[in-house]
Amino acid sequence: MNKKGVRPLGGTPFVIKIFLGEAMSRRPIVVGNWKMNKLPSEAAAYIREVGPMLVQYEGVDTVLAGQDVLLDAMVYAARCTPICIGAENVYWEDRGAYTGETSPAALADLGIKMVIIGHSERRNYFRETDEMVNLKTLATLRNGLMPIIAIDEGVQLESSNDHAQWIVNQVVESLKGVTEADMANVMLAYEPTAAIGSGQAMSPEIAQKSLWMIRQTVADMFNQDVADNLRILYGGSVKPTNVYDILSQPDIDGVLVGDAALDASTFIELVSLAQQAKRTLRKDT
Repeated sequence: MNKKGVRPLGGTPFVIKIFLGEAMSRRPIVVGNWKMNKLPSEAAAYIREVGPMLVQYEGVDTVLAGQDVLLDAMVYAARCTPICIGAENVYWEDRGAYTGETSPAALADLGIKMVIIGHSERRNYFRETDEMVNLKTLATLRNGLMPIIAIDEGVQLESSNDHAQWIVNQVVESLKGVTEADMANVMLAYEPTAAIGSGQAMSPEIAQKSLWMIRQTVADMFNQDVADNLRILYGGSVKPTNVYDILSQPDIDGVLVGDAALDASTFIELVSLAQQAKRTLRKDT
């Protein structure tokens, strides 16, 4: 199978590489979601600190997502570093009378590469629906941005069948109207709400089952090649003590990190452990 190049991150193109055997090795990624934290001066100082240190971890893509008021300072500080800057939210119209919303066209013009869409906090606090997530996904792709679509699990499910249906429905609804070609520029992130901010991540083995289910749903919607190339992340109380085990699972390609990404040294440690975990997994397959 030929190598497929996808959108550059932080000015450096990354390539999905094929290794021996049937398994396809997807490039690992660590996404820090700062949420409503940090001031512009703090954001710039953080990036200036971690940027030079991340060069040594060339096997891992790194993304930092901040609130809108930080993005200009973040993009400027991230120049000549391997860090890709992402946004935490976006609206589905490029222009218009939508006070307080964020235009995907404006994000692209600013130099933003990625957008987190449908985070559980957006769904729970601001009542975002699957339909809204889908509209935002299409708008993001239309403007040349890469969506990181969060698949939420925010309800108590009575059976494994309910659990499966909940996940499958969100994947299907989020990707309506997305083409096979578009999927080269899409990532999904599974985040069980109970794990977010709780300090207790989901068991890596249980998370693996959910991410495998997401991948198979994508295969059913498109084809196996699309599913095999898709990077899927886990989010929910990721920290240095658990990230290695999480990323040792074959269908978990990266992590969406909240609190642990606020500290520069911890973020670097996460990236280092991510690289170690995936190198070990490749040797074992």
